[in-house]
Amino acid sequence: MNLFDLTGKRALITGGTHGLGMSMAKGLAVAGAELIINGHSPDKMEAALNEYTQAGFQAKGYLFDVTNDEQVKQSIDKIEKEVGPIDILINNAGIIKRIPMAEMSTADFQQVINVDLVAPFIVSRTVGHYMIQRKAGKIINICSMMSELGRNTVSAYAAAKGGLKMLTKNMATEWAKHNIQVNGIGPGYFATEQTAPIRVGGHPFNEFIISRTPAGRWGDPDDLMGTTVFLSSKASDFVNGQIIYVDGGILATIGKPSNEA
Repeated sequence: MNLFDLTGKRALITGGTHGLGMSMAKGLAVAGAELIINGHSPDKMEAALNEYTQAGFQAKGYLFDVTNDEQVKQSIDKIEKEVGPIDILINNAGIIKRIPMAEMSTADFQQVINVDLVAPFIVSRTVGHYMIQRKAGKIINICSMMSELGRNTVSAYAAAKGGLKMLTKNMATEWAKHNIQVNGIGPGYFATEQTAPIRVGGHPFNEFIISRTPAGRWGDPDDLMGTTVFLSSKASDFVNGQIIYVDGGILATIGKPSNEA
């Protein structure tokens, strides 16, 4: 099991103050990693660091805008100096705007692209300079089922996540020679605070997801821990440029008729 041991490793998780980012961070911490949490809200950061600390994890927080070149560079330089080398980078920060494409403004479209696609490029490039010097590193980009599929009202999100899939492959192509592994995780539909309103009270979307997922349920945020640890550890040293979809099997099937058990 030493293959999965992350003791002595430091992991930077963007958007790690809540949601799936926090679950993935906890998985890394359980495996022994020291956490470096990025966010943009002081209140959320304080609450998150309290939660990590109470769980017995080592965690430090840094507030910076992942879409801002200068803020990212200053913060990464500061982390490398104050905390130590960043061994693992999880590009998790992201947003979604559910707006029909015909009604979506260019500004809204560009904001989603900037946060979900340009930011992983900026942060990876900055952290990558250090990883290249050290000839070692793990980068995980949080993609989506929308890296493969379209859906109504998420044109910008799907465009960004599809782009992030290809950025992942290109980063792996360029940096594998430096012993840097770059892979992606594509979560399916997970039971989070964000999805709570459509999972209760007989909401039709809840039934649709359960029937559409071969596993017959929504994902639990903890379901992401294993894949995150795997892609961050020695166990994945020859895995590069891959997207692992943690979706309960949705992408494996065309679905089933509504009257089929």
